[in-house]
Amino acid sequence: MHFDVVTLFPEMFDALTGSGITQRARSSGLYELVLWNPRDFSTNAYRSVDDRPYGGGPGMVMMVEPLAKALRAARQRQSSSGVKHGRTVFLSPQGRPLTQQIVEELGKHDGLVLLAGRYEGVDERVLQTEIDDQISIGDYVLSGGELPAMVLMDALIRRIPGALNDAESVQQDSFSNGLLDCPQYTRPEVYGRDAVPAVLLSGHHGHISRWRMKQSLGRTWRVRPDLLVNLSLSPEQMALLEEYKMEEYKPESKKAQEHIK
Repeated sequence: MHFDVVTLFPEMFDALTGSGITQRARSSGLYELVLWNPRDFSTNAYRSVDDRPYGGGPGMVMMVEPLAKALRAARQRQSSSGVKHGRTVFLSPQGRPLTQQIVEELGKHDGLVLLAGRYEGVDERVLQTEIDDQISIGDYVLSGGELPAMVLMDALIRRIPGALNDAESVQQDSFSNGLLDCPQYTRPEVYGRDAVPAVLLSGHHGHISRWRMKQSLGRTWRVRPDLLVNLSLSPEQMALLEEYKMEEYKPESKKAQEHIK
């Protein structure tokens, strides 16, 4: 997969390429990253990329020409590299909220050009003529689009075949089936007064799978009930969720006592 990012701070992406899964995936040639600084496309001696907004107001706005030239150069590079299905995305609080479904949608493209804005925003004409999509990672304001771009890239890169040591990890991630992940445990079996659930030590794969699904449903119901609204649960899943609720709030349970308090 090809990533081209237009950014005023290309050095920030060392955090993505310098460690972990994303470093190994790049070293293995699973994706290519090229960074473009719009200052290199400025037409004046000061390498200006921003100016005051028409109509007045605080801050500065990123200019059309340097951004448009940088985005076009990035798309041309991808085209020359064999990208057939590319998309240009602006990371913006005004965009579609990023979800796992959108990650899977964007993952069908073999090339993405990402625009990381700065200052008070970018000239609207850039969005009208150069941008295919706008993506937001949340309803809050950051100093720029670099961190959102890296969040999106990380979510996409880990889905590339070969990026993870265990391919099943992608299928078991939170949100892969619309639900939050189930609780996970490792050694030791007992820590203080807390022990690993016995079912996980049973070796019975059917019971373990059932327990994990029930816990995943229950955790989603407790923490993110909004996610269940758009899911079509099977009769078995609905039964497991009801079973979870009964166990969670039976009189002797810890959660029930906390709920009463």
